[in-house]
Amino acid sequence: MMVRHASFDFDVAVIGGGSGGYAAARTSAAGGAKTVVIEGGADIGGLCILRGCMPTKALLYAAEIRQLARHSQTFGIKTGEVGFDFSALMARKQKLIQGFADYRAGQLATGKFDFIRDNAQFVDPHTVLLGNGRKITANHFVIATGSVVAPSPIPTLQEIGYWTSDTALELARLPKSLIILGAGAVGIELAQFFQRLDVEVTLLQRSSHVLKGEETQASEVIENVLRREGVRILTDTTLRGATLENGLKVVHFDHRGKSGSVAAKEILFALGRVPNVKHLALDHAGIVCNPKGIGVTHEMRTNVPHIFSAGDCTGLHEIVHIAIQQGEIAAHNILNPSSTRQIDYRLLTSVVFTEPQLARVGPTEKELTAQGIRFLTAQYPFNDHGKSIIMEAMDGFVKLTANSETGEILGGTCVGPIGGELIHEIVVAMANRMTVHELAAVPHYHPTLAEIWTYPAEELAEQIKRKG
Repeated sequence: MMVRHASFDFDVAVIGGGSGGYAAARTSAAGGAKTVVIEGGADIGGLCILRGCMPTKALLYAAEIRQLARHSQTFGIKTGEVGFDFSALMARKQKLIQGFADYRAGQLATGKFDFIRDNAQFVDPHTVLLGNGRKITANHFVIATGSVVAPSPIPTLQEIGYWTSDTALELARLPKSLIILGAGAVGIELAQFFQRLDVEVTLLQRSSHVLKGEETQASEVIENVLRREGVRILTDTTLRGATLENGLKVVHFDHRGKSGSVAAKEILFALGRVPNVKHLALDHAGIVCNPKGIGVTHEMRTNVPHIFSAGDCTGLHEIVHIAIQQGEIAAHNILNPSSTRQIDYRLLTSVVFTEPQLARVGPTEKELTAQGIRFLTAQYPFNDHGKSIIMEAMDGFVKLTANSETGEILGGTCVGPIGGELIHEIVVAMANRMTVHELAAVPHYHPTLAEIWTYPAEELAEQIKRKG
């Protein structure tokens, strides 16, 4: 167990009260460590609750309902013109977020740990200085300060003004037109949201396709749907500058060797986030950062043995459930130095909440090839699946990847209706090291969306000789 040192104010000091920080504090306090959480943000809750997962999904779901209603004639339902009340939509979102934030604030205020609302920066490896001048000492630290919007690569953007993924969620009214810079998950989710609320959207992306971290076939499904809905998408672009002309904001760029420009009422900067660590004076503690964030081992330990880190500030995976796992593992390893744990990213899952959704668990084919793992894949389209045909939700496919020798499931991709829900069938299968033979043998109710997984599972099971 952890050795306690009476010379310190606390056994564990957690800097940051978001998902990763709260998980670390809750775990360390439950293990008997005298713990404090120091939160200096203007609001309590962390990125997911305040400016990330929860508000964006509330808005996307509202836009999805309108889209479904506008196309209800497909099902023989007459609705007439389907309008919307943007202020009411935003008010509902804010009410939901306030509820989530209040719940997290209550957890922090009533936890079995001290809770301090102030900024902190390191003085030395065991001491932080608060904004009010007080010094806090601790035997161990967990840094979980999250991320902030990345700085703009275009200096003139600051002059003419632009939205970020934070400010775009607090609008009082919609613009007539919008340019979105960046086609990662945030960029394309918001592109579809605004387009479905009658905003003319242009999406500029540097790479050759949207969602560059995903396999091309999967990202192309999303790109095609966005184009079909009216989003103008320009890939292979290099941003050159931005100007203000005749009351419009103009972005200048190179597109496949030719110069071009696009004008709109507003610009949304969606080119990522960076670790929120500048204010921490990490050098005073000797902590090393890499280009992506605070460097950590799989034990979530920094280069300073008694200091750990979790969540977005590590720059590894900006995903809530990963931040929670990281925080719990950091606290466990502080409490149990002789029996430490390492985080396992084998079940790393991602979801893009467009419609259709794009969800994936496990490595891509490119990553498996780089690791020297022999594998086979099989996929099945939603446009040939009974339940999705009934729903008129026929974009996309599911794909399974399996070890070509043993049949163990190595990964899955779902681009289609409720893909973020369907992917968890494969997460559970992989958590239990199931083979495609075992998955194919699991009874699936008909007609359901979930039964689509049985088709690629059966195909792979036929190709791979069962061992044992």
